[in-house]
Amino acid sequence: MTMIEDDKEPKLDRPVLEQQEGGDHGDGYRLGLLGGFKRQLPDNDPQETSEWLESLDGVVQGAGPERADYLLRKVLKRARQLRIGLPGLIQSRYINTISPEQEPAFPGDEAMELRIRRIIRWNAVVMVVRANHHFAGLGGHLSTYASSASLYEVGFNHFFRGKDEGGSGDQIFFQGHAAPGIYSRAFLEGRLSESQLDHFRREVKRGQGLSSYPHPRLMPDFWEFPTVSMGLGPINAIYQARFNRYLQARGIADTSKSRVWAFLGDGECDEPEALGALSMASREGLDNLTFVVNCNLQRLDGPVRGNGKIIQELEAVFTGAGWNVIKVIWGREWDPLLAQDYDGALVERMNDTVDGDWLKYTVESGAHFRQHFFGRDERLLKMVEHMSDDTLRGLRRGGHDYRKLFAAYSAAVSSNRPTVILAKTVKGWTLGPGAEARNITHQMKKMKTDELKKFRDRIQLPIPDRKLDDPPYYHPGKDSEEVRYMLERRRALGGSVPSRIVRAKPLPPPAAKVFQEFSAGTGETQAVSTTMVMAKLIRNLVREPNWGKRIVPIIPDEARTFGMEVLFREIGIYAAFGQKYDPVDSKLVLSYTEKPDGQLLEEGITEAGSTGSFTASGTSYATHGEPTIPFYIFYSMFGFQRTGDLIWAFGDARGRGFLLGATAGRTTLNGEGLQHQDGHSHVLASTVPNVLAYDPAFAYEVAVIVREGLRRMHMQGEDVFYYLTLYNQDYPMPPMPSDAEEGILRGLYLYRGAVQQAKHRAQLFGSGPILLQALRAQEMLAERWDVAADVWSVTSYQQLRNDALEVERWNRLHPTDPPRVPYVTRAIDSAPGPVIAVSDWMKSVPDMVGRWIPRSFTPLGTDGYGRSDTRDALRRHFEIDAEHIVVATLSALAQQGRVSPAIVAQAIQDLQLDPEIADPRVS
Repeated sequence: MTMIEDDKEPKLDRPVLEQQEGGDHGDGYRLGLLGGFKRQLPDNDPQETSEWLESLDGVVQGAGPERADYLLRKVLKRARQLRIGLPGLIQSRYINTISPEQEPAFPGDEAMELRIRRIIRWNAVVMVVRANHHFAGLGGHLSTYASSASLYEVGFNHFFRGKDEGGSGDQIFFQGHAAPGIYSRAFLEGRLSESQLDHFRREVKRGQGLSSYPHPRLMPDFWEFPTVSMGLGPINAIYQARFNRYLQARGIADTSKSRVWAFLGDGECDEPEALGALSMASREGLDNLTFVVNCNLQRLDGPVRGNGKIIQELEAVFTGAGWNVIKVIWGREWDPLLAQDYDGALVERMNDTVDGDWLKYTVESGAHFRQHFFGRDERLLKMVEHMSDDTLRGLRRGGHDYRKLFAAYSAAVSSNRPTVILAKTVKGWTLGPGAEARNITHQMKKMKTDELKKFRDRIQLPIPDRKLDDPPYYHPGKDSEEVRYMLERRRALGGSVPSRIVRAKPLPPPAAKVFQEFSAGTGETQAVSTTMVMAKLIRNLVREPNWGKRIVPIIPDEARTFGMEVLFREIGIYAAFGQKYDPVDSKLVLSYTEKPDGQLLEEGITEAGSTGSFTASGTSYATHGEPTIPFYIFYSMFGFQRTGDLIWAFGDARGRGFLLGATAGRTTLNGEGLQHQDGHSHVLASTVPNVLAYDPAFAYEVAVIVREGLRRMHMQGEDVFYYLTLYNQDYPMPPMPSDAEEGILRGLYLYRGAVQQAKHRAQLFGSGPILLQALRAQEMLAERWDVAADVWSVTSYQQLRNDALEVERWNRLHPTDPPRVPYVTRAIDSAPGPVIAVSDWMKSVPDMVGRWIPRSFTPLGTDGYGRSDTRDALRRHFEIDAEHIVVATLSALAQQGRVSPAIVAQAIQDLQLDPEIADPRVS
C-alpha cells in the first residue's frame, strides 16, 4: 500500500479526460463527463452512467432547469418507493407529500364527522367564554384547538387506540393549549358533566373542575402526560416510544400494538427539548412514533417565521435527522390548480411566498389574495380567472382537510421510520375574522355576542340568538346519531382517550439480604463512598427475584465515574439492534456490552433525554400496568438545575422512582470547579411538592431510605419519588445504631453523643461527608474548650421542614386542641446548648428548619460559586471545616454569655483562621 502525503495530489491510475474542444458528443465527451466522478468510486458501467448524464444535459438544454428539477424529484420519489435506500432531499417543494392519486379511500362518514367536529368546536369555545364571563381573568385558550380540531378528530375517530381491551393502548401527548377541545369531546361522550365544564380552571374542590392543561396530578383518571410546559411533550414522547420497545424487548409488557403520538405547535419547536432528541428516534428505529406539528405559522406574539417558511425549515430538520416527513399543506380545493400547473408557476409562487404573507392572505379578502398572490404572474391569474373572490378565499389549508389528514395518518402508521406530519392550519380557524390568523388570537379569552352569532352560523348549530349573551353548551343527546357514531368509533378502537388507568399490583417486599450488608458497615479500614454504596445496592436489587427485572438503571454517560460499569456485562446495556461491533475492551471483565434485551439505559450525554427515560419508566405502572423502578444517577449539578422543568413534570405525572445526585457537594467534588460543584440542588428539590429529598452520610442510611422508598412507591402505591445526594469521598462506613431507622426517615437522629462531660453544651448537625467535620469538631471542642457537643446526622432538612409545616398548620386550624410539636423540636428538646448546622449545601438548606429550633441556631454552608482545589482547602474557603465549626460554636456560646468574646478571638488565632478574608459568597 502506497502512503500519500497529505499536501500532495495523489496520482491516478488513469488520466482524467476532459471534453475535446470542438468535438462531437462521442467517447471523449462521455469520458469528460465522467472524469470528475472517477477519483473515488469505481464505475462498473461507465457507458450507462454517461448516458444518464447526457440525458440530463439534454433535458436542461431542451426544456430548461425547471423540467430537470421536476424529473429528478420524480426519480428520487420513485427510488424511495422502491426502498432503494437513497435519502430524499432535505427540503421538498411547498406542496403536499401525498398526491391525490395516492390518497386512500376515507372509511368513515365525513359529513357525520364534520357535524361532530362542529359541536366539539362550539363547546370548546363556550367553555372558555363562560369561564371568563363569570370569572373575569380566569384565562384559557380558544385558538389552538380551533386550528387543530381536525388533527385530533381524525385520530379520535380512526387511529387512537384505548385501553379497554386490557392493553396499553396508544400514548398520546396532547398539545396543552388544546385541552378545551379534549374536554369538549369527553363531554359529548358522557365522561364529563356540564358542571365540570362550567368549572374549567376552577378545581380547588377536587373532582369538581377541570385543570387548565393536561395535569395527571390534578385529574389522575383522565390525563396521562403533562405537556403544557412547551417542548417537554416532544422529548418525553420520543423516550416513551423507546421505553415501549425496551419493555417489549425485556419481556415485561407487550407494547407491540402501542403507538406514541405527540401533538405540538410549530412555535414550540424553538424549544431545545422539542427537537433535541430527533436523531435518537431514527437511530433506534422508532416506527411506533408519530409527531403531528400544528403549523398555524403563529406563536404567542406573532409569526413563527414571518420572513421564512417554518414548514420547510422543519422538513429539513426532521429529514436530516432521519425521520419520514409528510407535509399536509393544501386542502383538496388546490388539487385542480396544481394539476394544471404544467410550467411550475404556481409551485414556484408557493415556494417563494413567506409565512408572513400567508398570514396576511388569510385575514384579507379574496380580491386581495387574487391581486397579491396570483397577480404576480399572468399565468396564475389565468389559472384562477373562473373562480370568484369568495372561492379563492375558501381555498383551505391542508390541516383542515379531513381526507388529506387521514391519508397522512395512514401513511405514518405504515412507515418503517418515525414520522412527522407537518400540517398547515390557520390559528383561530372558524372563530371569525376577528380571530383567524390575527397576532392577538392566542390571547383571546372572550367573544362578543355578534362574534358568537357568526361563529354559530358558520358551524351551523341550532342555538337561538336569545341565549348567546351567556352561551350554552350544545349536546345533541346521548341517543343522537352523532353521539352513537362517536362512541361506536371509540369502542372499535378500544375505548375513550385520554384515560389514565392504574392496573399495576403491589409488589412483595424485597428480600432482606438486599439491604443487610449495609447495616454492618465496612469496618475501620475499608473506605467507600456513598456513590459506591448505591452502585452495590442497585446490583443487589437487580439480582432480587421479584424486583430484579423491574429495576431500570439510567446513566448519562457517567457509569465509570459512578462505579456502575460492573453492570455492563452483568445486565447489559439496552441496544435495540444489539452490538454490531467488537468493543475495544471486549477481553476485560467490565467490557462495554450492548444487548437487545439489556437492562441498563446508557443514554449518552443528555440529561434531558435521561430524564425522559426516567419519566417513561417511573410512570409505566400506570401507562402499561407494569411497574418499573428507575434509578437515574447523574452529576447532581445537572439534575434539578438543568432539567428541573422535566422533573416537575415527572411529579405532575405521578411518577415513581429514584433520582440520584452523585458527585454531590460544593467541596466534596473537589477538582471540577464552578460549573460542576453543586451546593444548591436541595434548595431546588424543595420546590417539588412530592419529592422526598435526602442527604445521607452513611451506607446504612442509604439502604434504609431506598428500602422505604420501594415500600411507599410500589408496595403502598404512593405517588412520590425520591432524591438522594451521593458523594465521591471515601471513608469507613460505621454500623447502624439500633434505634436510628425512624430518625433516618424523618430526617434527624443522634449519631454520637458528647464524648465526655464538660462545662458547656452544644449540638452539632451534620450531613453527608461534612458530618465527619462535625465529628472532628466535637473532639476539638471537648479537648481544648471544655464543650460537650452532641453530633446529629441530618438526613433530610426537607422532611423536617415538611413535618414542622404540617404541625404548624394543624395547630393553626385546631386552636382549642393541645398543640402538637414538630419532630425536630422534640428531638432536641432535652439536648441543651446552641445548634450549629453544617453541610456541603447553601445555608438556606439548614435554614429550612431554623424557626423550629427554640434556641440559638447557626447554619454553616457553601454559599457562592464553586472552585477547584483540594477538599481541605475548599472547606476552609467556604468555612465549613472543623475549625470553623468550633469557632461558630464558641461564638454562639459567647452570644449567650457562657464564654467570653476573648476566647472566641483566641480560638480564631489558634486555628489560623483569617477574620478579614473575603466572604466566600461573593468572592
